[in-house]
Amino acid sequence: MTVQHEVPTEGAGEALEVWIDQDLCTGDGICAQYAPEVFELDIDGLAYVKSADDELLQEPGATTPVPLPLLTDVVDSAKECPGDCIHVRRVSDRVEVYGPDAG
Repeated sequence: MTVQHEVPTEGAGEALEVWIDQDLCTGDGICAQYAPEVFELDIDGLAYVKSADDELLQEPGATTPVPLPLLTDVVDSAKECPGDCIHVRRVSDRVEVYGPDAG
């Protein structure tokens, strides 16, 4: 069975960043399966974003840039996350384009 991925159009061509609300994270690890370059589960069982240098960013509200080649994977992570805790927003005006607070 082939999974059809919807190519994100919102935010395409704009700098985007992603962050995880650990208070809502259920630790399912779906995000790390979709985009292991961006997300990782820590020893506490919660997901965190990683820096471009592959460093786990554990500060609350820490953001990391969304690499354009991984945009679809990051958006799919936000859509599939059972905790609705993944937020993708534009860097320019901090408006959420994917995630629970997206308009």
